[in-house]
Amino acid sequence: MTIPLPLGANQPANRFYRGGEKIRQFRGDAAGAAAGDRVPEDWVASTTTLFGEPSRGMSILPGTFPPHVARSLRQAVAANPQAWLGPQHVAAFGADSKLLVKLLDAGQRLPVHVHPHGDFARSHLGASHGKAEAWFILSPGTVWLGFSREVGDELAGLVAGQDVDALLGALHTIEVQAGDTVYVPPGLPHAIGAGIFLIEVQEPTDLSILLEWKDFALDGETDGHLGIGFPTALTATDTRAWSPAQVEELVVRAGATGEAGSILSPAAAKYFRLERLEIDGVITVEGGYGVLVVIDGDGALLTRAAVSAHPRELPLSRGDTVVVPHAAGTLTLRGRLTVLRCRPPVAPLAF
Repeated sequence: MTIPLPLGANQPANRFYRGGEKIRQFRGDAAGAAAGDRVPEDWVASTTTLFGEPSRGMSILPGTFPPHVARSLRQAVAANPQAWLGPQHVAAFGADSKLLVKLLDAGQRLPVHVHPHGDFARSHLGASHGKAEAWFILSPGTVWLGFSREVGDELAGLVAGQDVDALLGALHTIEVQAGDTVYVPPGLPHAIGAGIFLIEVQEPTDLSILLEWKDFALDGETDGHLGIGFPTALTATDTRAWSPAQVEELVVRAGATGEAGSILSPAAAKYFRLERLEIDGVITVEGGYGVLVVIDGDGALLTRAAVSAHPRELPLSRGDTVVVPHAAGTLTLRGRLTVLRCRPPVAPLAF
């Protein structure tokens, strides 16, 4: 596979929180978005699975394969990592895309939770990644992020007692608007408010430690600690007091861009990259593995793959998602479009 491939909806069913309607509206009928109100996440270009499951959550590539073969993106990357990811990426990171993209429709407020750092995940869970994440906000609302006071001595009691008001009250409350981005470092407790629709870039894993589960379709006492027990799991939480200024450094307001066109806090660069491309006519951007999410407009993607002398054209419109292999080469976008380009971190030149 050396050309960009459109991806249909990939929504694990029967999730513990409500949502899905905004994904259907955004995706349209052609993408096959799921019906129901417990399909709040669309896993885009996923090489990973839901925690503890063998296959659910992985992306299946479009195309013709033998009837007994479900050709997943994970299988394709493993079969030809240099074509998919590029030689420099493979030299640094192996056959690991380092990236997962999601559409998330919070039909209700999500519970307060935390994702572990990579070091914690490796030592306690045998996992290759922790979970840093960042959000591009499409529909405004409220998020909670980081403790406003030190809670180290209180946290276990707050969780055991499911004192939701106290948990939320100890977090910073932030109002976000369409076009804002929020970076969530590993270990930082957070929650997403009802009504928010967002695009998430993250490390490719599904590791969540629950600080709250009351009134959700969850058995938090059994499933909230990733199988290692709360005394150990809660040590992954950043219990420090974050100042309002420190929290605001994680937020990039709509319209602001940083180095190399990034729309994320600089602290996110070691985990992933996110760029917003505004096309009115024709633009050309460097090649490389990544995921395109069209958030507005109509147009087309043209590529000249390394193995072909002929350009290829893929129509684009709002709600489309496309996985782009490194071997596709330079990308040309044409039309009137707003596109998010999600990418893995830059591979260190030392490799």
